[in-house]
Amino acid sequence: MKKIILSATALAMMAGSAFADAHSSTVRMGTEGAYPPYNFLNDAGEVDGFEREVGDELCARAELTCEWVTNEWDSIIPNLTSGNYDTIIAGMSITDERDEVIDFTQNYFPPAASAYVAKSADADLTGGVVAAQTSTIQAAHVAESGATLLEFATYDETVAAVMSGEADAVFADKDALAPTVEESGGELSFVGDDVPLGGGIGVGVRESDTELKEKLDAAIQSMKDDGSLNELIIKWFGEDAKTF
Repeated sequence: MKKIILSATALAMMAGSAFADAHSSTVRMGTEGAYPPYNFLNDAGEVDGFEREVGDELCARAELTCEWVTNEWDSIIPNLTSGNYDTIIAGMSITDERDEVIDFTQNYFPPAASAYVAKSADADLTGGVVAAQTSTIQAAHVAESGATLLEFATYDETVAAVMSGEADAVFADKDALAPTVEESGGELSFVGDDVPLGGGIGVGVRESDTELKEKLDAAIQSMKDDGSLNELIIKWFGEDAKTF
């Protein structure tokens, strides 16, 4: 569901050769590793979460050998286009702006809500200071809302800004905020109305990698058809999560 508005400079970084010609048989799966429950690093330092399970299953169904690579969010698309890994599977919403630079598979997570969280029910969401992760669709929304946008490199920093009083509220994926609210012991709560953004989450690939995209598309469709994708959504996001 996240994320980004890209500059045109990223276009210059597009890899020119097709997946089958440019890469070995190992597909490198790029993720952030800092956006639970979508993706995070577990105690062993390994990529974990909803997208790790989805990605591993997609690779198995597509008969691909895959390995996981982590990358900071704000450079995740340039590092795909320059060839540092072969996919982005990192809570990335499908948007027209991103689709100008990379390709997306069909979505593996349906369009869902973004939301505000604050310490006070009276937080000013349109005239106050609202924190959001940099280069996200949520940050773009805040910038257009009339509020003062306070951007941070990571999700955790946006929440910390609210806890410290630096920001009046944080705006992010509701599915990411839910466990944060639950673990706050009542200190944080949802405020205002939910805001639908994006077209669901897809796997990002280079525009030249049509064969890889087709394989992943087929694998995603098979998981939708047999219900296994919905099972993973419910496992990681709860019984009330939006499913296919």
